[in-house]
Amino acid sequence: MIDSPLLKTALHETHIRLGARMVPFGGWDMPVWYSSAREEHAAVRTAAGLFDVSHMGVLDVHGPDACAFLDRVGTNDVASLKVGRSHYSYLLDAAGDVIDDIMIYRVEEQRYLVVVNASNNDKDWAWLKSQHTDDGRSVLRDLRAEASGSEQRVDLALQGPASLPVLLGLIQDATQRAQLEKLPFTGIMQTNLWGMDVFISRTGYTGERVAYEVFVHPAQSVSMWNTLLATGAAQGVKPCGLAARDSLRIEAGLPLYGHELGGPLNPVPFQIGFENFVKITKPDDFVGKTAYLAKMKTSSTRLVRFRMNDKGVRVSKLGDPVLDKRGRVIGTVTSCAADSTGFLCGLALVEAASALEGSQLNVLVLPERLPPALAPFATLGARTLLPDVATVISRFPPRKA
Repeated sequence: MIDSPLLKTALHETHIRLGARMVPFGGWDMPVWYSSAREEHAAVRTAAGLFDVSHMGVLDVHGPDACAFLDRVGTNDVASLKVGRSHYSYLLDAAGDVIDDIMIYRVEEQRYLVVVNASNNDKDWAWLKSQHTDDGRSVLRDLRAEASGSEQRVDLALQGPASLPVLLGLIQDATQRAQLEKLPFTGIMQTNLWGMDVFISRTGYTGERVAYEVFVHPAQSVSMWNTLLATGAAQGVKPCGLAARDSLRIEAGLPLYGHELGGPLNPVPFQIGFENFVKITKPDDFVGKTAYLAKMKTSSTRLVRFRMNDKGVRVSKLGDPVLDKRGRVIGTVTSCAADSTGFLCGLALVEAASALEGSQLNVLVLPERLPPALAPFATLGARTLLPDVATVISRFPPRKA
């Protein structure tokens, strides 16, 4: 079987010129870092970081029945979403399992943008098409496709406290500058940014409250990237890769599909602390609701955020076991990376009794290849595996202003 060649965003050559280390991700060749994950993580928390997220899927649903369609396929209450606002939601299958987590932006009375994960784009598109009725009452489009013409859009993310002044410096119209200054968290607006027609939303995947995503035509994405970097250079804006994006979202307690959703452990929203985004009481039923309610009655695990007690310990990974003080397996690590304090911070699915803040966890970091079962114990002087101690911290960090 021949692997398909990696896809490339329009910014691929730009990343290489900036010295990025490139890695495969979700079928795309993407920058994992430019300087280091630690430096880029710090830039987002203290100034701002610019991320190429143009590999993410951007869909458009519009028409008189667009709201009803999205309410039926998504778990959140689209009917209550006001124009100029957005919300987080899920696509569930008939078994109540998560197909993907998505963002829905209401940009006009009868028009919505839907952002989906890059690795799930084709799967999501096929599933949405299977649920969609082509009667003209709602129209489903892929805004990354050339067929969308001038309305094509891809996503760039500018995240961190310096992001607002950088964007304000690129808007000439005083009314639009004032609108951006007042844009609430989860808000979205259409504007002209340095001569380019864009949507700007106050959303992101880093845990920052002052954070924005810019939806620009793909033909203008390189120009937009370079403009944002040049304008923000004096304020400490840095290009950031996948590693910092991962460590930032882990520190913020945010899930990644394949780890805290779907994947081998297959958790669902109520297990990970995101049950508020599944509106089981909204007027219209959504796909997977009955099965999802059944899962709520049977699951005994919950997602926790933890911090290792010591620095210099090994980085755990998806699938590493979590033990109690007697060595009994009580859960599984889903993600782990260094946070702003320099300690390793992670997420793990554990028994509900061990999910309380302050609880002690013992994380056993398994090697990529396990040695023969008796080898560490059969040779005098050999070293065996021991767990590292961690503490459960608040599910989410304190909210910034």
